[in-house]
Amino acid sequence: MASSDEKKEHIRSLTMCGHVGFESLPDQLVDRSIQQGFCFNILCVGETGIGKSTLINTLFNTNFEEHESSHFCPSVRLKAQTYELQESNVRLKLTIVNTVGFGDQINKEESYQPIVDYIDDQFEAYLQEELKIKRSLFNYHDSRVHVCLYFIAPTGHSLRTLDLLTMKSLDSKVNIIPLIAKADTISKTELQKFKMKLMSELIISGVQIYQFPTDDDTTSRINTAMNGHLPFAVVGSMDEVPVGNKMVKARQYPWGTVQVENENHCDFVKLREMLICTNMEDLREQTHTRHYELYRRCKLEEMGFSDLGPENKPVSLQETYEAKRHEFYGERQRKEEEMKQMFVQRVKEKEAILKEAERELQAKFEHLKRIHQEERMKLEEKRRALEEEALAFSKKKAASELVQNQSFLASGSIRKDKDRKNSNFM
Repeated sequence: MASSDEKKEHIRSLTMCGHVGFESLPDQLVDRSIQQGFCFNILCVGETGIGKSTLINTLFNTNFEEHESSHFCPSVRLKAQTYELQESNVRLKLTIVNTVGFGDQINKEESYQPIVDYIDDQFEAYLQEELKIKRSLFNYHDSRVHVCLYFIAPTGHSLRTLDLLTMKSLDSKVNIIPLIAKADTISKTELQKFKMKLMSELIISGVQIYQFPTDDDTTSRINTAMNGHLPFAVVGSMDEVPVGNKMVKARQYPWGTVQVENENHCDFVKLREMLICTNMEDLREQTHTRHYELYRRCKLEEMGFSDLGPENKPVSLQETYEAKRHEFYGERQRKEEEMKQMFVQRVKEKEAILKEAERELQAKFEHLKRIHQEERMKLEEKRRALEEEALAFSKKKAASELVQNQSFLASGSIRKDKDRKNSNFM
């Protein structure tokens, strides 16, 4: 099989003799993309009150409708809101996914699991749309998360165990950009030490955060420099205060003013430049080509699909499907046969139990029948004895009555004789 270098040698370069027109292809792509519009989905992960909504408002210079969350949520839930934004003639469908109640529970063992489930659900929805016979990916609302802004509390010490576990669970599923929130609460020296400590802990823990691409010559220099500034220390605010002759977004304190868009005060401008202006398309592409493809490959492998057959030969999806179909059919036949045998065995066992019960009932019936016959014979004997006693009693009674009658007649004749004698004597 020829290598890629050998194939390139067979490609011929031709000098064109005139204008053809395929140089307008980039313009066609731009026009089509503008007509179709873009979508961008941001996942904000951080504890309640750390400034997630304020930073998003500041990033897009828009007051998104957002209700304040309570610190007493029993579990973590994700709230997604989609907005239609337009700048010049470019339309952007922006989805903000906020983690409500993250880190507020006493038991934080599974605080990150709802986030992982949400990301997987969006991948699964896109995969199901891809697998449809009649699919509409052109106008499908892609809800896959393109970037995760992970907000870290400005403690100045180290990452929490929850932060490490969460980022470790998400790094293979989404592009993670770590942010130090409310960076104006610690000094500049502490902030630099904190950044170095955070990056060291992430590397030691094996957490893969998003690195701005350096393979494009137009953005290589600035992206390389920005990779050295991670994690970004940000401050968000929609309040405008006068500074000199202009109004700027800032936060006012008794000791001074922190300007949001002043790079000497925080990294907000760097984040906005990297996230929106320079690398938004790369984030979308990385989501599809890296994270979604990994999820898709794992799901298809779980279903038994593979690019190579038993002998490491390439197989098509149709061949794999047919092989899995035959395997499934054979497995189903085997299970049906097992179920039939199990059913027959259970029927035999039930018949044996019923026959044994029948024999027991028959023996019990015979025993009761024998007892009944014995009782009946005893009752017959008692009846005959009673009849004999009654007959003897009747005979005795008749004899007694006969004797009584005879004695009565005798006493009557004696009384008549006495009466006769008394009358003769008189």
